[in-house]
Amino acid sequence: MSASRIRLAVATSVIVPDIHQDDSHLVASLRRLGIESTACVWNDPAVDWAGFDAVLIRSIWDYFKHYAAFRQWLDQLPVPTINNKDLLRWNSDKRYLLELAEQGVDIIPTQIVSAKELPQTLAAMTAQEVVVKPTISGTAWHTARGMVGEAGFERAIAQMPLEFDYLVQPYVPEVVSDGEWSLLFFDGEYSHAVIKRPAAGDYRVQSDFGGTSQLIEPDAILIASAKRALAAAATIGHADVVYARVDGVVAQGSFLLMELEMIEPFLHLEACPEAAERFAGNLWKRLMG
Repeated sequence: MSASRIRLAVATSVIVPDIHQDDSHLVASLRRLGIESTACVWNDPAVDWAGFDAVLIRSIWDYFKHYAAFRQWLDQLPVPTINNKDLLRWNSDKRYLLELAEQGVDIIPTQIVSAKELPQTLAAMTAQEVVVKPTISGTAWHTARGMVGEAGFERAIAQMPLEFDYLVQPYVPEVVSDGEWSLLFFDGEYSHAVIKRPAAGDYRVQSDFGGTSQLIEPDAILIASAKRALAAAATIGHADVVYARVDGVVAQGSFLLMELEMIEPFLHLEACPEAAERFAGNLWKRLMG
């Protein structure tokens, strides 16, 4: 296949239907390599996905709110996805954290319980500060943090949708005091990293809530810890990872994995244009292969 004939769909959402600014240098780099990228809202019924050679999943930042439709869309796509479909399905449910823990990855201690089991589970954690969020979620959707037993937190828990299963984790104060790390990998190779910090008085690091990020170089120990998470995913059966963001926090001297983002992670490419160019080169090699 000649590069001039490669058409790449960049899957977006109604939240950001066009190419996100953070991905603009990636798309420009792909164009210079002869790959034409087109932004397509993932659940737009008018899109002819068969007209593309592959779909690069990017800013589908509402997929977890339409999860059944997302799974159906993924199943029916007539062309390959980057990352691959099996990896996307596995990574869409944060139950994977327990699978990684079984492989020796250090994670924040995590219980997974149904909505009906939440009160009983939390009752055994009296006076502990915890975070509760759905196993299928993003951007702090239906997430509650608080002290078990306090009235405000109990009200928040009582309002949790009954149809979900939930992660129950102890609150890790280092997210606020020291920041949350995001390490970016392309084809298994470390690329760059940022440290994310919440706004004053908040614990959520996402920019939607005023969080900020700063390019930073982690030490070799931190990079090795992130690589162990990817190695564990490979052991489970997910070795072909085109892009990944490894999120975690350093607590009491250890890197604790918070999330392994392989679906639609913000890649912080605007802060590191050379990473966008490397990623584009990797994609070119795959699409030409």
